[in-house]
Amino acid sequence: MPEPVTSFPVAVAQFAPTDDRVHNRDLIAAFTAVAAARGARLVVFPEYSSFFVDPLSEAFVHNAETLEGEFVGALAEAAREHEVFVVAGLVEKTDEARRFSNTLVAVSPLGDVVATYRKQHLYDAFGARESEWVVPGALDAPQTFDVDGMRVGMQTCYDIRFPEVTRRLVDAGAELVLVPAEWVRGPLKEHHWSTLVTARAIENTIYVAAADHTPPIGVGTSLIVDPMGVAIAALGETAGVAVAEVSRARIREVREANPSLALRRYEVRPKPAS
Repeated sequence: MPEPVTSFPVAVAQFAPTDDRVHNRDLIAAFTAVAAARGARLVVFPEYSSFFVDPLSEAFVHNAETLEGEFVGALAEAAREHEVFVVAGLVEKTDEARRFSNTLVAVSPLGDVVATYRKQHLYDAFGARESEWVVPGALDAPQTFDVDGMRVGMQTCYDIRFPEVTRRLVDAGAELVLVPAEWVRGPLKEHHWSTLVTARAIENTIYVAAADHTPPIGVGTSLIVDPMGVAIAALGETAGVAVAEVSRARIREVREANPSLALRRYEVRPKPAS
């Protein structure tokens, strides 16, 4: 029998999280409702959605939560109410007194946490030192989850500059990769953002859905890119939701024309600790 056609709408939602944790949760609930009303099956929010101030400071440690805390509870409530998958960035408590984990949480329509990801490549670049406050994620096997037959993986912001992160997810079966981000503005940073997101889609023949903070700190321009590198949905500089259909048939069609994954001669392995 022919393989069932898997397709569904995905939403990227962008906004500027603040130090008001309740307000952040309320905005996520509101944007989830908008995305669901537009047919989305999966809604992707930015990195640091639970709490954010600039620059990083002890305030993040004081406002960190566990996976059992109010923020993940609010994600679960929104996911259940609207029968969608929700992914967002959590400032997560750790055992260290002065550092937290930059964590992504994926919640199912049943309200269950189905995958987590802790940022592996910390933003020690362009004058920033994220590692002063954040514990780097372990190089564990990728956690993925399925949405209506499509395998989904996650990575965070600065990770997009390291193509092997996405390739490991694809090796684990991911056909759609989500990139919650707080992509800081700066010289050519908007160009880097769109170029890198598009490159990861093209070289892996997958969909990439990337959600950023809005200006003045983030660049905005959240987008969904198809396996040929076409932006099929995008936002500008204001808060909002963009929705696009993702399709396994499209992935199959592109891979038949460009079998780059099948032709590759290298594999990705974690780098030994120095």
